Amino acid sequence: MSTATSTLPARPAEPRARRGLGYLTVTGLAWGTTGAAAELVYRAGDLGPSAVSFWRHLGGLVLLLAFTALRPKRNRVTAAAPLRRRAPLLIGVGIGMAVFQTAYFAAVEATGVAAATLLTLGSGPILTALGSRLLLGERLGRGGALAVAGAVTGLGVLVLGNGAGVIDPAGVALSLLSAAGYAAVTLLGRATGRRSDGEDPFTLTMWSFGIGAAVLFVPAWFEGLTPTTGDPVLTFAIVGYLAAFTTALAYPLYFAGAARVRATTASVMMLIEPVTAAFLAVALLHEPLTLATVAGAVVLLGSITALALAESRR
Repeated sequence: MSTATSTLPARPAEPRARRGLGYLTVTGLAWGTTGAAAELVYRAGDLGPSAVSFWRHLGGLVLLLAFTALRPKRNRVTAAAPLRRRAPLLIGVGIGMAVFQTAYFAAVEATGVAAATLLTLGSGPILTALGSRLLLGERLGRGGALAVAGAVTGLGVLVLGNGAGVIDPAGVALSLLSAAGYAAVTLLGRATGRRSDGEDPFTLTMWSFGIGAAVLFVPAWFEGLTPTTGDPVLTFAIVGYLAAFTTALAYPLYFAGAARVRATTASVMMLIEPVTAAFLAVALLHEPLTLATVAGAVVLLGSITALALAESRR
């Protein structure tokens, strides 16, 4: 029995990849509500993008710290590497996350939920693919190349097919800046997942939230930490949703998923977010539903499905 069993091919990477794809799917759906929630914050009061991002970081950090304190000690994972070795990674992820979120919230304010989300998450896979090839030595592969091409095609249909006047130039610049921060977080999360002494997802997320909140405090202070007009109770209720669901829950799942699949795969899987955001923009925010939006969403979903199948078979 032992001899026969030892000759069977072992495929430990397949369930690991599938689990990672599941984590990333939940994350994409959660993040897809972020833009709509931010737009509701802007409608409820005068809280700005830096302040929204600051409170989201701080709230997510507090919730994760509470969860960690209640977690059984046997389930806690501590990094083997000393802090001085981990510091560049932690600072990089914290700054990247602060740039990613704040620029995205500003883009939503400038050009709307659907456009900002599609531009950010549509250009993210391209930047991530280049970074993973240059910095991590990962090969894109035929399936990954086709998926990225499908993502670019879907993005073009969604954005260019909606005609002139829909996209604001400032929103485009902010979305690209957000995509760069997103790509940096993805690549750094993948890099630590490949190391035996890498950070566990909760530790990495908590450090990045703390560093991001510290980075954002000064701009949020000058922008205004609390709303002076509108409904402050509703404003902070929505910010609380952002901190709990789209941050404290979603980011640990994202880092756990990014550590189990290739960086480009994680980036393209997150195209679930713009599809969700486009649906909410129509259903909740009453943005017009165009043929280009529907066609682009179908192409994006097709690229995600193809990439998920290819990753599970690797």
